[in-house]
Amino acid sequence: MIPAPAAPISADRTAASPRPGHHPSGGVHACARITASLEPGSATTVLPVLDGDGPIDLRRLRSHGTQARVCALNAMSFPHNGDRLRIEVTVEPGADLHVTSAAASIALPGLAPGFATYDITLRVGRAARLHWLPEPTIIATGSDLRQHIKVELAPTARLLLTEQQILGRAHEPPGRLTSRLTVRRGTETLLDQRTTYGPGTPGWDGPAVLAGNRATCQLLLIDPALDDHPPSHILRNVPADAHGVITPVTGHARLLTAIAPDAGRLRSCLDAALHHLKLQTA
Repeated sequence: MIPAPAAPISADRTAASPRPGHHPSGGVHACARITASLEPGSATTVLPVLDGDGPIDLRRLRSHGTQARVCALNAMSFPHNGDRLRIEVTVEPGADLHVTSAAASIALPGLAPGFATYDITLRVGRAARLHWLPEPTIIATGSDLRQHIKVELAPTARLLLTEQQILGRAHEPPGRLTSRLTVRRGTETLLDQRTTYGPGTPGWDGPAVLAGNRATCQLLLIDPALDDHPPSHILRNVPADAHGVITPVTGHARLLTAIAPDAGRLRSCLDAALHHLKLQTA
């Protein structure tokens, strides 16, 4: 787990004069954009659009073969209550993009009233591939984050997506998180689910949901080459107090759902799931 800092992280948001995108009420409004496309006459993916904004700084990494790679850096702490943040990613036909982040994001209460929103839109064209693999989001005491990941896929697109959430830093109760994941292929909805954790949510910490655990994640793999009707797979090579299961999703997809006491043991679930799915797609 991540230890709580001795001093408020939000101190850098108390400047008298608003910065670009910084509203007098205290909330930041920002939208970062990435577009990946095939270089003309080549199989190499290039990045014609790589625009960070507000707290989201985007950096180009060294390519892996023909795959373009991008790392999202935190230019300042985010999200804070009152923030309105967006990332829009477009992977054009035939392109191949890998997106990660340099560190965990920490949702904090900040100075603005109300909740924060973080909307992520991922569009993947025909015969294109996207790896969306950010570090966890930590939901600190007093924060209220509403996150929505929207995925739009072409019929032949491939996707590997992870979403990790740590509820509270070490030795503190969590804030509140509402997370929604919506995946569509063409006009068909493959997955649309919503979860809410934290204060005011009935039963979120009970035996039917997190059972006292504070770390949870999902991993979604969509690939037309996958068998569409496999059996479920319970993760075995993980710590005894971590739990994960991979289930089939209609549309040649697999979904891992995992819970663990902390971020380290949750990572072991992700690694075990990636190993299992790699054997299926090799």
